[in-house]
Amino acid sequence: MLRRHGADGVKADSTSTAHPADLDLSAAATALAQGVLTSVELVEACLQRIARDDGTPSHDGDPESINAWIRTYPDDALTDALRADERRRPDAVERIGAPPTLCGVPVGLQDLFAVKGKPLTASSRVPAAQPESDSTLWARLRAAGMVLLGHLHTHEFGSGLTTDQVGNPWDLDRSAGGSAGGPAAALAARMVPAAVASDTFGSLRIPAALCGVSGFKPTRGAFPLEGMVPLCPQLDQAGPLARTVPDCALLFQAMSGREMVSPLRPLPLSGLRIGRSPRAAIELDADVGEAFESAIELCARLGAEVIPVRTPVSFDALDDYLNLFGRDVLEYHRQYERFRDLYRPALRTLLERSESNPIRGRDLDAALTRRAETVGAWMEWFATQDVLALIEPTVATVAPLRGAGYQQFGTQLALGRLAYYWNWVGFPVVSFPAGVGRLTGLPVGVSLIGPRGTDFDLLRAAMTLQSALGVPDLAEET
Repeated sequence: MLRRHGADGVKADSTSTAHPADLDLSAAATALAQGVLTSVELVEACLQRIARDDGTPSHDGDPESINAWIRTYPDDALTDALRADERRRPDAVERIGAPPTLCGVPVGLQDLFAVKGKPLTASSRVPAAQPESDSTLWARLRAAGMVLLGHLHTHEFGSGLTTDQVGNPWDLDRSAGGSAGGPAAALAARMVPAAVASDTFGSLRIPAALCGVSGFKPTRGAFPLEGMVPLCPQLDQAGPLARTVPDCALLFQAMSGREMVSPLRPLPLSGLRIGRSPRAAIELDADVGEAFESAIELCARLGAEVIPVRTPVSFDALDDYLNLFGRDVLEYHRQYERFRDLYRPALRTLLERSESNPIRGRDLDAALTRRAETVGAWMEWFATQDVLALIEPTVATVAPLRGAGYQQFGTQLALGRLAYYWNWVGFPVVSFPAGVGRLTGLPVGVSLIGPRGTDFDLLRAAMTLQSALGVPDLAEET
């Protein structure tokens, strides 16, 4: 039984545990490759963990449940696991070569990614879609031999920063964040070693920070998003969630359609420049502030030159962002107008606000021009300042109490005030745990942000920091 209230975080080596469900992505792949474990055993262990710890499944959530999963597919998962085990048989390897690195490893999908023949509901009461084909990202992971455990809860249609039907495993009274609250909660509770989620306003990074796991938003356009329920196509991105940054890197490669030739290696920080984001000067929770300062000190101890940042342009792009966001959301949801009474209040409010305040064409053009100028200014700044990355808190607070995010759109926008900007400019961001708060016992996240196209360097630098920081582990009661 998972603790209801925040537990102390400890550094954990996931390879040292004997329980298959406790293995992280890299350790699980290694165990399968070495024949220490079969995919069937691993999938069975994850399904048993879900049955034991996820609690009572429901649309609205249960105060005593994590409720991360909206649907699991146990029969299909076990069939695919058996197929993966057969693929690893010596005769199969001799005939068609070694299987992909992640063959047989379980994964979960946020309920925004199409799987042929499975319902796609976006955690809404709107009648489910019945996809006739796989989303591009699931097709790539399926080709890599990964085993789908099921779909995970999202904030309705991915449209908010909380997922209030999901409880944060560190404290069920707290929000798991959003929109990918289900994936982050399932990872923190060790129900699955990896997940795929969307990110439009910080939707995978915010839950990663609040649940004590790692998440990566790649450079916008890193891979196609066909078959993903869109929120704002001009801002949407998808990315990996996992317990560690190396695991995110491994899943990112598979999502990119690449087989890993050799694992990414941590990037030594000695002699590199990291910019301290001026946005860290905003009001932060005490635990967030302490963890961020510790991460800054660690960068310096590892040899990086941490410099103050004089920003080339304003960080204030929220009005432009929300205008574009509202227009795209409204356009997509016109197809469901007859079902609007089935939406939760927050999504209805968002649509009504967008209808009553439509953005004019010339205003949209001006906003997009400002965005292009902002991107150009930042790209030039990174190049001329010779800065590897910016560092800033992922979220200014620890996990808030759950329950209010579906009542009115915008009630939890503060959770994304640091995150949304990097969707606006399309830069890659990796969020990873910076420890557990001394006052609250809740996880805190820190982010590294790089210019477009520096995804792998950013991941490698984050690996170095995470190796020194350690990974918080949610304690269990036996």
